[in-house]
Amino acid sequence: MDEAARVFADPSAYADEPKLHAALTHLRSEAPISWVDVPGYQPFWAVTKHADILAIERDPALFTNYPRPVLMTAESDEAQANLGVRTLIHMDDPQHRVVRAIAADWFRPKAMRAMQLRIDELANRYVEKMLAAGPQCDFVQEVAVNFPLYVILSLLGLPESDFPRMLDLTQELFGSDDSEFQRGPSNDDNLAALLDMFEYFNALTASRRENPTEDLASAIANAQVDGEPLSDIDTVSYYLIIATAGHDTTSATISGGLHALIENPDELRRLQADPTLMPLAVEEMIRWVTPVKEFMRTATRATEIRGVPIAEGESLLLSYVSGNRDEEVFDDPARFDVGRDPNRHVAFGHGVHFCLGAALARMEVKSFFGALLPRLESIELAGPPEHMATIFVGGLKHLPIRYSMK
Repeated sequence: MDEAARVFADPSAYADEPKLHAALTHLRSEAPISWVDVPGYQPFWAVTKHADILAIERDPALFTNYPRPVLMTAESDEAQANLGVRTLIHMDDPQHRVVRAIAADWFRPKAMRAMQLRIDELANRYVEKMLAAGPQCDFVQEVAVNFPLYVILSLLGLPESDFPRMLDLTQELFGSDDSEFQRGPSNDDNLAALLDMFEYFNALTASRRENPTEDLASAIANAQVDGEPLSDIDTVSYYLIIATAGHDTTSATISGGLHALIENPDELRRLQADPTLMPLAVEEMIRWVTPVKEFMRTATRATEIRGVPIAEGESLLLSYVSGNRDEEVFDDPARFDVGRDPNRHVAFGHGVHFCLGAALARMEVKSFFGALLPRLESIELAGPPEHMATIFVGGLKHLPIRYSMK
């Protein structure tokens, strides 16, 4: 095993970006398909090249999501299997296609256009909050985590009084490897946070089935597949993926995008001077941050990638972070460029599992920076940024900034 490949199972590595990207650069060059066998985890192959990630995602029959869709400790793998968690990322076709369709219409372009005005209103509301909090704030905790949370939970139809609880539970689940956010150091602590989320959404399912409403939560609760309602575990798993991934990834992109603009003031001025670059800038922020660090696939038969034999049943980690810095795809990939075009990033995945909420995420990031940048007169760091320790989803957890606005 190439020692650099240990970063994939090291949550602290994702909180140290220079260390992480140095390791990934080495692996893309010297060991693009790397065997990883470290204590606490079932072994797996790490895939670091953009082309290989796309090839694997384009062949869902050979490389399935089930039974290991994300990297977790062996203990967590067993605990989630025992619970029967089955979100969209755990499913393969044909089941995946049918279950995904339940929420698909809520995220299509027509539905997004209908939400544009509301999202713009919320973006302006949180820019105003930023103004009121100034001239200093922790941008992540005071602004960025709340705007996408409000959008996705409003779409689900949850009461605003429950939003803080959802934020806490999400940070506990995705921050289970981070000492600041985890409920506790043991797997039982992490499982307790997941069970609390299940309890909340089971009650929501019962409520929406008794009294259907015109929101996404009701569409999920009352959906039927082959004439039968979703099981309790499938229903709560559906809520889980939308309510958590639907905001945490976007807040990471907004935070990381602002950090990149602060670190690259020429790019900030360029974007302020030419707002037509905003769609390209949004894609570059998504590439730069890559909030979903990886997904896993399992080989259904023996195959090979770049001449490396992969046995039936072996797992592969698709490193989106590495793919999005691949020198063969991106010119000067370590440079933040708000006008980067083309930008074939893989941050939303590819193929049948392409991110369901990609259009919503793009809209939110575009709307927020569209509201902020015309009013931003100056901005700088007011302290060291901090990244969350993770091996799955994450980004900045603190971004202290000093700024002036008009």
